[in-house]
Amino acid sequence: MQRLIFAIDRLNKTIGHAFAWCIIIATFGTCYEVFVRYVLDDPTSWAFDMSYLMYAAVFYMAGAYTLSRGGHVRADMFYRLWSERTQASVELVLYVLFFFPGILALVVAGWGYGTESLRLREVSVNSPAGVPIWPLKMMIPIGAALMALQGFAEVLRCVQCLRDGRWTERLHDVEELEKQILAEHARKAAAQTAQGAV
Repeated sequence: MQRLIFAIDRLNKTIGHAFAWCIIIATFGTCYEVFVRYVLDDPTSWAFDMSYLMYAAVFYMAGAYTLSRGGHVRADMFYRLWSERTQASVELVLYVLFFFPGILALVVAGWGYGTESLRLREVSVNSPAGVPIWPLKMMIPIGAALMALQGFAEVLRCVQCLRDGRWTERLHDVEELEKQILAEHARKAAAQTAQGAV
């Protein structure tokens, strides 16, 4: 079961990292637009569309990656006080009652929305450049399917926690600086405690 969970995590990590480059592309595109608009007085007709397409692609395709890292927002003022088995039980119920119905509805509705846009070869109406937006709309069901797959991995994590009484480790990747600082502080405190005990 652990190998399947990590395989799904690695898939979504790869996709999330690949789409993270959209942020760099959008940043350079926006900087270019600012330069040509305000320095050269020659604005582009494609920069606005390109920036929202890149940012939307990141959000569609990196949601499963964020879920695999436990990075989505949660109200944990009570959750963190519960035992790990209680946490797993509540999460399992919430995945079944809320997550999967919503995400599967998004897959189905997004598929119709995306395929219709593909059939029409839809382009943006926001600029005269006619930037194609059907690839972005096709990302809706794909991103939702990846979220559903990652949700399945999270359900397996819950089952493992209920069985073993503890959460299994997640794959390590990029971490927020705050977590690193807290971990370093905990290591120093443990070392000082150990020295004081000797």
